[in-house]
Amino acid sequence: MKRLVLLLALLLAWSGPVLAAEDPGLALDRILTELERSAAGIETLASDFVQEKHLEMFQETLVSRGRFYFSKPDKLRWEMTEPVASGFLLNGDSGQRWHERAGAAVPFDIAREPGMRLIAEQLLAWARVDIVWLVQQYRMTLVSETPVTLKLVPLQAGAEAFLDYLQISFDPQRRHVETVEVHEPGGDSTRIVFSGTELNQPLDPALF
Repeated sequence: MKRLVLLLALLLAWSGPVLAAEDPGLALDRILTELERSAAGIETLASDFVQEKHLEMFQETLVSRGRFYFSKPDKLRWEMTEPVASGFLLNGDSGQRWHERAGAAVPFDIAREPGMRLIAEQLLAWARVDIVWLVQQYRMTLVSETPVTLKLVPLQAGAEAFLDYLQISFDPQRRHVETVEVHEPGGDSTRIVFSGTELNQPLDPALF
């Protein structure tokens, strides 16, 4: 009996204290604060990307490639290079879009084009890691801490008609987005993977 008591005592001593699991809400708040802090020093960003569009109805995946540029606070360029050259750039409230089959670039004003404004808001929010704006737009869940992966369900009324949820993963240093998954209600999805990301390097003003 004495040996049994001694063995139990040793096992308890080796096991150490039992730590309570962190509250999911507190964990999310901590991660969001860390993301915001890590991204605060990013002034410019340039990255290659591969976009995979999965079409559920046809069991087909369409692959395209391109380049993304961002300069704080509100300049960005989204440029598809394969299979067809197309894209747009934004400088403040105005910009241009182009397509190799349409010829010359066409200017636009985001105040007059809700679709382009929505795209610009999303890209700028993720490039800047604008947590305040994102929390207003989505209900967030922490999927993983390594790497940091968030699931975002839109809060806007009617958004569920075209967007089921987003899943976003960050680089190991938590400074920028590395993967974006867009899941639509019908089963279609788009996955964008950024690579070769360069931070705080000089960008040619002509890009914007």
